Amino acid sequence: MFYPQKMTEIEIIVPEQHVLAVTRVLAEQGVFHQEDARGYLRLEAGLKSADYWREESSAYASLERRILAVMQGLEVDEGEPPPADQVSMIEIEAVRPAVERLEQETRGLIEELTNEQKKLEQLQRYIHQLEPIADMDVEISALRNLRYIFAMLGIMPVDNLERLHTSLARIPFVLLTLRKEGRQAVVLLLGAKCNSDVLERAARSAYLNPLSLPEAYRGTPAQILETIHADIERIQQHITERKGVMTELHDARTQQLRTLLWRVRASRMLTDAIERFGRLRYSYLIVGWVPTVHLENLTKRLHQVSDKILIETNTPKRRSERQDVPVALDNPGILRAFQQLVMTYGRPRYEEIDPTFLIALTFPLLFGAMFGDVGHSLILVLMGGLLVSRKIRALRGMADLGTIIVICGLVATVFGFLYGSVFGMENVLPALWLRPLDDIMQILMTTIGMGVVLLSVGFILGIINACIARDWGRLLFEHNGIAGAVLYLSLVGLVTEVFLNKMLIPPLVLIVLATIAGVIVMFSEALSRWIGGQRPVVEGSIGTYIIQATFEMVDTLISILSNTLSYVRVGAFAVAHGGLSAVVFILAEMAGSTRGIGYWIVVIVGNLFIVGFEGLIVGIQSLRLEYYEFFSKFFTGGGMRYTPLTLLPRTSR
Repeated sequence: MFYPQKMTEIEIIVPEQHVLAVTRVLAEQGVFHQEDARGYLRLEAGLKSADYWREESSAYASLERRILAVMQGLEVDEGEPPPADQVSMIEIEAVRPAVERLEQETRGLIEELTNEQKKLEQLQRYIHQLEPIADMDVEISALRNLRYIFAMLGIMPVDNLERLHTSLARIPFVLLTLRKEGRQAVVLLLGAKCNSDVLERAARSAYLNPLSLPEAYRGTPAQILETIHADIERIQQHITERKGVMTELHDARTQQLRTLLWRVRASRMLTDAIERFGRLRYSYLIVGWVPTVHLENLTKRLHQVSDKILIETNTPKRRSERQDVPVALDNPGILRAFQQLVMTYGRPRYEEIDPTFLIALTFPLLFGAMFGDVGHSLILVLMGGLLVSRKIRALRGMADLGTIIVICGLVATVFGFLYGSVFGMENVLPALWLRPLDDIMQILMTTIGMGVVLLSVGFILGIINACIARDWGRLLFEHNGIAGAVLYLSLVGLVTEVFLNKMLIPPLVLIVLATIAGVIVMFSEALSRWIGGQRPVVEGSIGTYIIQATFEMVDTLISILSNTLSYVRVGAFAVAHGGLSAVVFILAEMAGSTRGIGYWIVVIVGNLFIVGFEGLIVGIQSLRLEYYEFFSKFFTGGGMRYTPLTLLPRTSR
């Protein structure tokens, strides 16, 4: 739970005749993270070349795209992936004729429907052009192909009429405004045929949209509209008939298409994997990583396929060997929702503490302390529950977020009872602890204390990580190591002595500890190089190094102060929540002092605003405290994604 799964490197040498069977077992088990082994060995005679498997993979990918195109045309979804043991590899020559038959069945229908739909859209555009002039007694065909006169009938913005007049001031023209409707005008532009180029450019610049109809449409606008409506009715009837045929084809071919898709996809993934194997004369080398807990079962299954394969395993021991180990997280149940928050910041490195469990504890705690209100929090619980239920199709991908909202809402409900607040009203419930608006200093000091505890935990985790990584310089000397922790806690002790006048450790001892730790942190780079055996210990001049170290020490002290004071915002938002709720009731009193309908409208809208807007802000602030204050003490991130080989695609862990 606190660390990624232990991983074991595995190397497998497989005879050529068993390579497909072994690859299938690796994919079915879904635990083998493949590494590219093509650079390990050179290709020798007697084995299928890399080009062969690359061409096979490309052919399967092409067939997959063609199947998906047919499915899209028939509006067939992919459906749920079948179990891996029900998906088998399929030969290219066996599937290609089936795909071609499906394409022949659907291509004509799809093209016909597409063309009919385009015609329908074009006719709708004609109607849009003609409707403004439907009652005009003008023979449209008379305006076409005039020998000496340029004529353009169309619609343009009223504001551009003057602009068009100005553009054509130097040539003879007539601009008749036939009708004005709102900000649009129906106009007829006339001029000499010899000036048609100038007239067309001026019309375009004034955004005159000309009426453009095929030669087949003749008569007045009303007569043409009648003809177009008849054409639309005919096309729509034809489209309905074609869609009926498509529906029948959809029902008849859905299962076949899905089966073909998953088998072709699985075949592509197998050939993709084989392409990345290393090659000997008559065998293949497979290299990758397996979670140690699954190693024994995988090895047993591989030996069942072939007793001629050779398997060698290796566990990374040195720090340099752990840099490229894939990280497999194994967080159960609810924790997987909070794992997404960690992934937003970064993936843990191998043998680095996975902070998912910690953020699952601290994030709701910080959120609840800032948003404590029984009524508002229960609304959040209901909203989160709606997301978790997946009843809204468009929001199904937010189920994990819904889980986080539910937990944060429940914790905020507890704080609501502690604060004695329900929908911003503080005269309904007794405060089991305190009321933030009445005890501002106490809530602020308490949240600073919370920050000191969390930062101290961060220092401890950073020390543990450095110890596991055997990074002795970081462990002993750096600002997130032992020296940094001693410096921080010593300064916290001195500040506590000043404000509370209570101290178990004498101030002189704390001053000495802070001074020694400060000097160590100041020269941590040189000390780390010294303990790591790197020479020279100081690069460049001593004076330059001391100046640089001094500035870095000042930056460290500022960082310590700012990180601690950042937790004041927890108390500040608790106070602001109460203040904002009070403002809602003041506005409600102004809207309806007799507590009529206006009063309750303001109360309801105001409370919904608090739940939505303040809930979002508090969530962002909680994440900020986790990422920039807490995680920065121990979490590096940048781990490699664990992507196990599978027959069918799935989400990486």
